[in-house]
Amino acid sequence: MTSRERLIATLNHQTPDRLPLDLGATGQTGINASSLYQLRRALHLEDHRLKIIEPAQLLGQVEQDLLDLLGVDVVGLYNTSNFFGYQNDHWKEWQMDDGTPVWMGGGFTYDTDESGKIYVYPQGDRTAEYSAVIPKGGSFFDSVPQDHFDWDLDEEDLTPVEDFKEDFSVVSDQEARYWEKKSIELYENTDYGIVGMIGGGGLGDAAVVPGPAVKHPRGIRRVDDWLMAHSMYPDYIKAVFRYQTDIMLKNLEIYRQAVGERIQVVWISGTDFGNQLSGMMSLSTFRELYKPFYKEINDWVHTHTGWKTFYHTCGAVYDFLDDFAEMGLDCLNPLQLSARGMDAKKIKEKYGDKFTFWGGGVDTQNTLPFGTPEEVRRQVRERIDILGKNGGFVFNTIHNIVANVPPENLIAMYEEATGRSLR
Repeated sequence: MTSRERLIATLNHQTPDRLPLDLGATGQTGINASSLYQLRRALHLEDHRLKIIEPAQLLGQVEQDLLDLLGVDVVGLYNTSNFFGYQNDHWKEWQMDDGTPVWMGGGFTYDTDESGKIYVYPQGDRTAEYSAVIPKGGSFFDSVPQDHFDWDLDEEDLTPVEDFKEDFSVVSDQEARYWEKKSIELYENTDYGIVGMIGGGGLGDAAVVPGPAVKHPRGIRRVDDWLMAHSMYPDYIKAVFRYQTDIMLKNLEIYRQAVGERIQVVWISGTDFGNQLSGMMSLSTFRELYKPFYKEINDWVHTHTGWKTFYHTCGAVYDFLDDFAEMGLDCLNPLQLSARGMDAKKIKEKYGDKFTFWGGGVDTQNTLPFGTPEEVRRQVRERIDILGKNGGFVFNTIHNIVANVPPENLIAMYEEATGRSLR
């Protein structure tokens, strides 16, 4: 099988010739540039400065030599702009706190205070307040409300559409032309499976609510206020989601015209519905505020295209799985099997014919960064034996590979997952 055929078989719950592998196709299946740099060194690949393709999580670009060496099967069709609203072009040199040499997009604009904290500005504009911060020694940015210095929420004058009109908008002709050109390049010149990283469908995503790419956000922006508004102002939440969904549907139509059937999967949402111990909200809240809009989006995709829908959610989401299936979710990323109630065997047996499980191959909180290579291999083999049975599993870690992961653990993971020696 080619990589694309392997992915298609897996998405259709058929058994491929081998397990498909993803590294870097999405913003939740990538690798921190620091760990990527050390992995490349350990594998004796060319030592050079790496591009940061997703600056909030400092994800490095996985280049062709590493894709080939690992046998990666899936790549992402990314947008031209990134999480902070500037373009990934006009690259300039930067150095991560641990000394990793990288390239950042030319719009990366920041200040550093006396403690070593780095503050990033939306769209590279210092006339706005900073929208994200990373402490000294940190390895990813946290979004913060840009009016955090003077928070004043007027509960009597909530205007949801006006508040979020700058967060969600119909894409430009220029972006659509880029999607068309890049999708043709990937589809005709490679055999990779392709994930369309359109974005924009993450309803209530806690990383996006503060407005990391918006110069002057307004309305309910603090995550705690936003979550409380689910009970206090549900009509406000519904109005935001209605507006966001309408924009998403328009952009999906443009996306369909631009990329056609050259992609196999479309990334819809990165909203987390679980934490380590439980769901982030009640099922009744999810069913009232989220599920109808997600079903509308998924129904459009399944009616108008052959794409599968990709959703990311961390945490203990077992109780949500029936609803996820009913709303038309195809690819579930990841399975955070370290969270309460997330038993791999039980989930595979009950939902293995409903979802393609994308990720869950190893625990990135404990085993991968802190275990031995032997412990990594053992967990990878256990996960593959369970989740890979009868297809329906794309190998990836539980969320992105974080910084400071020993390269020997990464090598052990990929050797066990692929059955090939890397050194």
